[in-house]
Amino acid sequence: MKPSIPQGTRDFSPADVRRRQYILQTIRGVFELYGYQPLETPSMENLSTLMGKYGEEGDRLIFKILNNGLNDPKNAAKAKTAFERVLEGKNDPGLTERALRYDLTIPFARYVVMHQNELAFPFRRYQMQPVWRADRPQKGRYREFWQCDADVVGSTSLVNEAELLGIYREAFHRLQVPGIEVRINSRKVLAGLAECCGAAEALTDITVAIDKIDKIGLDGVQKELVQRGLDEENISYITRFLSIQSEYGATDHESRLEAMAGLLSQSETAQTGIAELRQTLAYHKQLQNDAWTSRIVVDFTLARGLNYYTGLIAEVTTSAVKMGSIGGGGRYDDLTGLFGLKGLSGVGISFGVDRIYDVLEELGLFPAQLASGTRIIFVNIEPQAEPVLFGYLNQLRAAGIPAELYADRVKFDKQMKYADKRNIPYVGIVGASELEEGRINLKDMQSGEQRKLEINELIAVLSQA
Repeated sequence: MKPSIPQGTRDFSPADVRRRQYILQTIRGVFELYGYQPLETPSMENLSTLMGKYGEEGDRLIFKILNNGLNDPKNAAKAKTAFERVLEGKNDPGLTERALRYDLTIPFARYVVMHQNELAFPFRRYQMQPVWRADRPQKGRYREFWQCDADVVGSTSLVNEAELLGIYREAFHRLQVPGIEVRINSRKVLAGLAECCGAAEALTDITVAIDKIDKIGLDGVQKELVQRGLDEENISYITRFLSIQSEYGATDHESRLEAMAGLLSQSETAQTGIAELRQTLAYHKQLQNDAWTSRIVVDFTLARGLNYYTGLIAEVTTSAVKMGSIGGGGRYDDLTGLFGLKGLSGVGISFGVDRIYDVLEELGLFPAQLASGTRIIFVNIEPQAEPVLFGYLNQLRAAGIPAELYADRVKFDKQMKYADKRNIPYVGIVGASELEEGRINLKDMQSGEQRKLEINELIAVLSQA
């Protein structure tokens, strides 16, 4: 049998894991800096928790888990009936009652409802765990991938939106990703568009089509709107809406907002959304760090096709690499209402860790020292040196310096090749002469330089390296 893994999943080597940890630790540090608390939820949820929360397309991508015992001959008839119901487009609890989580937001909402009496509101949490989607695998798109979310529930203040935009910009600044744009829009503006074009009942159809404009272009969006039942007058109005995006510079926020306010003047909902965008930008300007190299862009073509968004929406892209969004989120005013807790507003963002990894790898932005956690390895060439080497290891580790000993006494060349293959930056050599002198012959594997040091000097050198 030839070993393999499921399509859309990956193994991660030690070097891969170190790089992924670098991303996760960087983002976690920013979350903590902004006062968010860590949370984890189960990998699987009840199917009823997930279904109907992501729109028609999203629901089709949920990985369902078959109930136990369906392969028992005694249950054959029951299983057949359940399968037939699923083929008819229905969910049958006799076949499946659980599913792998599709994202972290819905499980978070479920958690808040279940633990509402224990939480202090506003509740600010971050969550960093894998999610699963039955999508078609391609570059930057996997069936198993990690998300890193930050959400705050129990507050309607737009300060939260402004700070979440700051979290994006701070994190990508620390990761040194160039060409970052944090694009923002409002679902209220999109709802106003649906009202003003005379197709309020088709909001979901309109947003799903608009959300694809980067992939299929304006012509493609127009064709999809026709397929979704909108008439020529509807589509003409939507085209005027989309044209505002190209009429003004990317950072000319006020001109875009003013033009959109004029186009959607008949919609109170749209005017509210535009006012919220203005206020969010004003708050964010006060919080802005001048060192950030990214930029905020008001983008009315941004739709984000998830049904639960109700206010500001955001998406992060980089022009440095051909890649889809590497982050996204928005305001959801009644997400917990799906589980019976009404009137609890929330807003959150998500980082796409796997896509961020691909971006950093393609641009060569991972720090070189991530290649190996070990800073120094001692070769094993002198039997009498072993007790001394163990003492050195203890002192180095006590100083917080990762160190190891090549355990097998084999040829010197083989041990050096091992250190080189592991990308360990330093090798410690203690032969008979070094043992007598009480020193370590330290070799820099990159430069080839060698020098003899006492253990305290070695610790000082490695602490600074």
